[in-house]
Amino acid sequence: MPELPVVSGVEAIGALERLGFVVVRQRGSHVMLRRGSWRCVVPRHRELKRGTLAAILRQGNVDVAVFIEALG
Repeated sequence: MPELPVVSGVEAIGALERLGFVVVRQRGSHVMLRRGSWRCVVPRHRELKRGTLAAILRQGNVDVAVFIEALG
């Protein structure tokens, strides 16, 4: 498994949108995205910790390598 990069919340949301996720709603600084029955909540922080990013990818059933490729 490749190492998770350090990205911002906005970058993570953009990559997830490129993977087919759609923004459903935002409450405060947290954005909820959905793709089919999978959903994930991404905080719009300047920098996401690696553990937080790993949890987001688990929620959305996204492979790390696929996510890194979607980052560009």
